[in-house]
Amino acid sequence: MQASEDQSFPEIRDSVRKLCAQFPGSYWQALDRDRIYPKDFVQALTREGFLSILIPEEYGGSGLGLGAATAVLEEIHRSGCNGGACHAQMYTMGTVLKHGSAAQKQKYLPKVATGELRLQAFGVTEPNSGTDTTRIRTFARKEGDRYIVNGQKIWISRAEYSDLMVLLVRTTPREQAAKPSDGMSVLLVDLREAVGKGLTIRPIRTMLNHATTELFFDDLSVPAENLIGEEGKGFKYILDGMNAERILIASECIGDGRFFIDRAAKYATDRQVFGGPIGKNQGIQFPIARAYVQLSAAAAMVDNAAALCDAGKPCGTEANMAKMLASEASWYAADMCLQTHGGFGFAEEYDIERKFRETRLYQVAPISTNLILSHVATHVLGLPKSF
Repeated sequence: MQASEDQSFPEIRDSVRKLCAQFPGSYWQALDRDRIYPKDFVQALTREGFLSILIPEEYGGSGLGLGAATAVLEEIHRSGCNGGACHAQMYTMGTVLKHGSAAQKQKYLPKVATGELRLQAFGVTEPNSGTDTTRIRTFARKEGDRYIVNGQKIWISRAEYSDLMVLLVRTTPREQAAKPSDGMSVLLVDLREAVGKGLTIRPIRTMLNHATTELFFDDLSVPAENLIGEEGKGFKYILDGMNAERILIASECIGDGRFFIDRAAKYATDRQVFGGPIGKNQGIQFPIARAYVQLSAAAAMVDNAAALCDAGKPCGTEANMAKMLASEASWYAADMCLQTHGGFGFAEEYDIERKFRETRLYQVAPISTNLILSHVATHVLGLPKSF
């Protein structure tokens, strides 16, 4: 692909590529077989400061913006690696940074920046609420200087490999709140103390190596000082983090798409069938070119959303659209790449089938395509709500 794609943060991109070269496809294939967490890769990213890129310098981070973070994750995925094992450490800390007290920031952020503490778990989704967040049932009852938490969460990634978790709970029942989004609060849970003392973590095996779990809370005691911001205002705090999450996930999709296009273009040039390279046939050329066009448009949307977010401007719609376009472009590129490789695309050693499975996730998580379309229809186009 053209060098112009890499104009933003070239030094960061180059450093990420060099780090990722130490973790080739064989590393990921071995982990994928047994669903093993990529501990060495995450430690390397932490050591080089890439996971603390959004943490302000006063707390030991780089103090850079979302544009720099998207460059990191894009290059990780373009290199054939996977940032899903740790990307939440970039955006989850934003809840503490934006809404935590001065004491909370000083206590946690420097240790997150150095890697002494891992803040990689984000507890929102529940079995009976899905993406209808206002209907969560996990409840935190205030008793003196503690909150007592009961309930259940699902699809919570990295809980087994995180020290801290940002947890959304109800502190006022939905039917007693002034509006559905009121009455929710955010607690910072120390998982090292919680597991086995009111918290049970149950792994869920899925089609990809994503360290996904189900959480059960049974009278878990959390110090009241771990409340982030105001009680009952947590829904807004979580929404702030979701915009950053969607933009960063979109950048991973851009990286995946470029991985697939790079691989497909090279294979189509090298693979000889019927006396010549298969890439000279328009039946092969055109899908690769279309994937490139679609991905380029999606990348521009991601850059725009990140720029708005960094400027402190409203970016909810742009973040959603960027995530949708990028996930669909990467999935088209994945299917195209697999088709270009034919039978070899299904072979583990080519790494296509692994990345194929990984990039499919992002049309479902962290928000489904249909919900994005609903957001645009009702919030942008003024169409009547369906729910």
